[in-house]
Amino acid sequence: MPKDIRVALVTGANKGIGLEIARQLAEAGATVLVGARDVDRGKTAAAELSSSGLRVRLVPLDLNDLASIKSAAESIKKEHGKLDILVNNAGIVDAEDGPPSAASLEAVRRIIDTNFLGTLAVTQAMLPLLRQAPAARIVNLSSSLGSLTINGDSSSPYYSARLIGYNASKAALNMLTVQLAAELQGTSVVVNSVSPGYVKTDLTGHTGFMTAEEGARLPVQYALLGEDAVSGQFVEPNGPTPW
Repeated sequence: MPKDIRVALVTGANKGIGLEIARQLAEAGATVLVGARDVDRGKTAAAELSSSGLRVRLVPLDLNDLASIKSAAESIKKEHGKLDILVNNAGIVDAEDGPPSAASLEAVRRIIDTNFLGTLAVTQAMLPLLRQAPAARIVNLSSSLGSLTINGDSSSPYYSARLIGYNASKAALNMLTVQLAAELQGTSVVVNSVSPGYVKTDLTGHTGFMTAEEGARLPVQYALLGEDAVSGQFVEPNGPTPW
């Protein structure tokens, strides 16, 4: 494979926004690694994309399994020697999440373990490969619900969405973006938090007003930022999001 072809890893890419991000990155010319915890679903997704002539392959990847993450990084290093794009898309919600007074502690723990700690683990494992790329991009799939400003704004349409586990996990993810962007200043690695919008997916119970294809556009845009890329931003389709 020519060295100028970008290699992209998308976590949770077997369905929803992740699958569409993988598709759009592949259509833009990247070789896309479909990260999936469910190997069978991952194989189906990779086969679907490959059938359209896109350069795609499955990488088994479970954010809650450090051995799985290490194996994925070793596989990418052996085959490609670098990683140009990391899209931290995988995330969960939990029916037992809720307001601080009532949320199940176990549910909150599950959400934090996946959405924040799992993403941090993947990012740490992939950073050596990202540093090998000439202009690497990390996109963290965040949410307006992760904004402290929005959570405290009674005029916001999201004000009543009191999900302490999910909202806190995305706020923590934003902290990862801010600190990592500062740590990586002066390097070729750019990192941003991107809120795709309210998308109809399994995660939202298909109650959103955007399709997965529409929701994938902004994350893909930030994954493909050029030489003038700005790092450490929190954005949504309408523009910058307050932290």
